[in-house]
Order: sequence, then structure tokens, then C-alpha cells
Amino acid sequence: MTAVRDLPEELPHDAATAALTEKRMRRMRVFGGPAPTIDRSTLPPGPGWPPLLQSIGLLRFRHQFVPWAHRRYGDVFTVRLLPDRPLVLFTRPEHAREIFAADPETFLAGKANSILGPMMGEHSLLLQDRGAHQRARKLLMPAFNGHALREYGDLVTEVARADLAGWHDGEELRALDRMNRLTLEVILRVVFGVTDERRLALLRPRVTRVVDISPAVLFGWSVPRLRRLGPWRAARQNAHELDQLIHAEIRERRTAPDLATRTDVLSLLIRARGEEGDLLTDEELRDQLVTLLLAGHETTATALAWALYELGRDDALLARTTAAADDGDDAWLEAVLKESMRLHPVIPMVVRTLTAPATIGGVDLPAGVTVGPSILLAHARPENHPEPDVFRPERFVGTNPPPNTWIPFGGGVRRCIGAGFSLMEGVVVLRELLTAYSVETLADDRPKVRNITSVPRDGARIRVTAR
Repeated sequence: MTAVRDLPEELPHDAATAALTEKRMRRMRVFGGPAPTIDRSTLPPGPGWPPLLQSIGLLRFRHQFVPWAHRRYGDVFTVRLLPDRPLVLFTRPEHAREIFAADPETFLAGKANSILGPMMGEHSLLLQDRGAHQRARKLLMPAFNGHALREYGDLVTEVARADLAGWHDGEELRALDRMNRLTLEVILRVVFGVTDERRLALLRPRVTRVVDISPAVLFGWSVPRLRRLGPWRAARQNAHELDQLIHAEIRERRTAPDLATRTDVLSLLIRARGEEGDLLTDEELRDQLVTLLLAGHETTATALAWALYELGRDDALLARTTAAADDGDDAWLEAVLKESMRLHPVIPMVVRTLTAPATIGGVDLPAGVTVGPSILLAHARPENHPEPDVFRPERFVGTNPPPNTWIPFGGGVRRCIGAGFSLMEGVVVLRELLTAYSVETLADDRPKVRNITSVPRDGARIRVTAR
């Protein structure tokens, strides 16, 4: 194993944990193993560029590349990703319905998400399939049911108020940075159950560095030599340090005298038992915690940042939303958040890898192909959402868009387990923020890709004015 430099004195260091980190990085393949042998002539049309250029197009310039491919090749088209993996994107709601309702034994989501493997680990809910996924989901579900969400709401309110107390009248700021800071605090307290300021200070920068990773670094995990160079080396070192902190927290929590009464997700998972009475191992706990941390932190923060950006551009919309915050009209606040997720998708697509031939939308596809509905295109189709370029929260008031046309959380048996938590958190933050401040957008913004997500390129710059 490559030696890891000595960690700072305040960080725990355990050789067994360091070995687990290195083992995960070696085992988890970004591309999920060797590329399948597939007759390309049997696939829907798509760009003829080399896989490298198409990968860059999809991951770095997706907001230009995907709409262009749709205009050029139609509602179903093929993109070839490194090393030479075909991805067939679908754009119509009936296509999404077929994919979400398909047999999960044939349509594997975990295999399709392999790019996240080196960071999230093989036990991650996003990377597991079949029986392993069912077991993990059953163990996680109690932490995200209605009763748990009601308890978390008070904590989210407390965290939001504490953060907003540090804002200043007339301050100009990047909404994305502030929302990332706030939602990170929520995750660390609700999921990890960490309240000690020293530990929080150690966790915050390391989690932030994971979230801020570039697509190039993600792809570099598959090349062992790169892990010794520049940004890949820094990312690897950060992974080691974060793992040390997480495993130390798990070990200590297992013996905490108040474990039986704690309501944070980590404590609930430590107490959870499978159908055969088995407990989650430390490694399983680590992988699920990191998954919840990464999947539930930046996505909600980005949706909130875009929501504030849109509110700050429209005085009438801001007035209506401010009144909703004052009156406790959570339905309208949730509609604002949902419309933010529709107009500004954080994740570009929902993917599955076929283990056997399948037919979707009348298109016959061979085993080994990855398929999925494009969230970017589904949310932008005018037949799904009239005037799709206009921010209109009323689309979600008293009704919902047609099925499979709004899919930020995926669908079917793999629908995001944290969807309810994300919406609850977003509503609470909007309510607390808008009862304290008015917002004004300072400049136009557009999306850019960070890790696998899309965020405001300039951070959604706003000015806040105390009410």
C-alpha cells in the first residue's frame, strides 16, 4: 500500500482505516470494469466523435451537448463514454415510465453509477443492486419516514436560524456558498449527529473538498498513476482524512451511553438490524453515511441557490413567496423549490445498465448498454411543462405535472430515499430566510458542472436586505 503522509495532530489516524480506504480505491472501478462488446450498428444514432470527446461533452458541457444531440438525433440517441461504453438517452415520459417500472434484476442502477464508487464505496445505496440494495434500503427507510422528518424539522430550523444570524443587512453574497454551508451543517448534525464544534471544524473542509471535485478528478480515479499527481493526489489524501474522521465517529458512537435514545441517522443505523438480526459493519456504515452526505448536501443547496436567484429577479414572485413564508404556506414554498429543481436540474439523468436484452420505447437494446431518461430534456419539453424556460411555481400548486415529466429524484424502486428530507429542508430554509431577509439578484447566471452536478457558474450572486 502506498504510504499516507502523517495526518495533522488533531486528526485521528488508524492503520486499519487507511488500509480500507486504499482497498476501496483499488477495487471500485470508475467505469464498472471492462467495456462490453456491443455491435454499435444496433444502437440508436448519435455523435460519431471519439468517446473521450463525447465524455467531455456530456460531463463538462452537458447543457449545450445534450440539447444539441436531441435536436440532431431525435428523442432517443446514443452517447459513447470512456472507455467505449454506449449510453442511450431517452427523453419522453413514456420512456421514463418503462425504465422506472422495469425489472431491477435486469436494469441495474448500481452498476450504472460506478463513477461514484471510489468515493462512496461498494456498500453505498446508490451502487448496490438486487438483494443487497433491498436490504440496505429497508435498513435506511426508518431514518427517512414521516415521523423522523418531523423530528428533523426542528433541528433544521435551529441550524437555519443560527446561520442566518450571521448575515448582514445589505450584504452581497454568493447564494450557493451560503446554502452549501447551511445544508452541510444540517447533514453533519442530522445524519452524523455531530454537535462538538472541534469535530465539525475538522469535517467541514474535508466534506467541502469532496463536493467541489472536478469531473477530471472523478475520471482520474480509474488511473492509479494519476493518484500520485496534483489534484488526484490531493483528492486521495482528503479521502483518507475524511475516512479517518468518519470511522472514528462510528467507533465512538457504538459505545455512546445515550445511543439507544439518539435520533440522528448514524445512531439509527447502528441500532438497525436486518431480517436475520445482522447489524451493519463499520465499512457499511461509512459508505452509507458518505452517500447520504454527498447526495443530500449539494443537491439541496443548489436547488435553494437557484430558487433565491429566481426570486431575486422577480419582484411580484418574491412578494408572493415572502407572504407565503410569513403565513406558513409551506405548499407554496415547496412549489418554489420544485420549480427550481425543474428549471435548473442538478443531476442530468437517471441511469440503468442492462444485464439482458431489453426493449424500451420500441427500441431493442442488447445487454451491456446503459440507458436512462434525460432529466435535462424531460424538464425542458414544452409538452411536459408549458413555457419551460419560465420560472412558474404554480405548476406544483394543487396539482403535479404529468407522471414521469418531473424526475429530479429518479423513480421506481430506486427513487431517492432522501427526497422527502430534501423538500422538507428546502422549505424550512426558505421560510426562515425570507421571514428575515428580502433578496435581490445581482447578475445573470448560468449552470456549470461540478463533480457530477450542475451549479450556478457564478454562485447565484444576491444582495440581502433585512426586513
